[in-house]
Amino acid sequence: MIERSVPATTRGRYLVEAPSTPGPWPILIGFHGYAESADTELERLRSIVGADAWLRVSIQGLHRFYRGRNEDVVAGWMTRQDRELAIADNVAYVIAVLDAVSREWKTDGRVAFTGFSQGVAMAFRAAAAVKLAVVAVVALGGDVPPELDAAALSKIPAVLIGRGARDAWYDAGMFDADVQRLGAAGVHVEAAALDAGHEWTDAFSRAAGTFLSRR
Repeated sequence: MIERSVPATTRGRYLVEAPSTPGPWPILIGFHGYAESADTELERLRSIVGADAWLRVSIQGLHRFYRGRNEDVVAGWMTRQDRELAIADNVAYVIAVLDAVSREWKTDGRVAFTGFSQGVAMAFRAAAAVKLAVVAVVALGGDVPPELDAAALSKIPAVLIGRGARDAWYDAGMFDADVQRLGAAGVHVEAAALDAGHEWTDAFSRAAGTFLSRR
């Protein structure tokens, strides 16, 4: 058996919510977790204190499916199959979304990325790849992707990284290793230990708001 791959065109879905004040605005991009949607991540962006001053953009993963036996449409970012190709496709997708958003809305050139669970890796990959002025990454419940070296991570000036104390998916060893790895790359790191499981909490929304207010 010989395995091959070919590029294919598909449509990606993203949601945009603008501040009520006149632009230009900084952009706050959100990436959801596995089996979630852009709608779920937009609610997280809304929950961040002070995020109403940012142009909020929630990007949905390209790989859509139905959750269980109901009609809820959710998505994932990738699997281990053709991993490197999927990463390249996803990064190109995010860059295309940012280009479209920048053409349509009044933005000031600054961008911050947030991610939950599987979306954390996407937040870091996007931050390392885009040409806009990245000011921060806010990450909860997911690890820094292994393919990003110190040079790539050093493009990110500041990171808020969080973990719930009862999170079995993102354990304490992974969390500590990520904090050390980011610091070694010269990134300003703020670590948030939460009294929670694998979930985005109100406490983390407050911490993210405080963190982003300084960017």
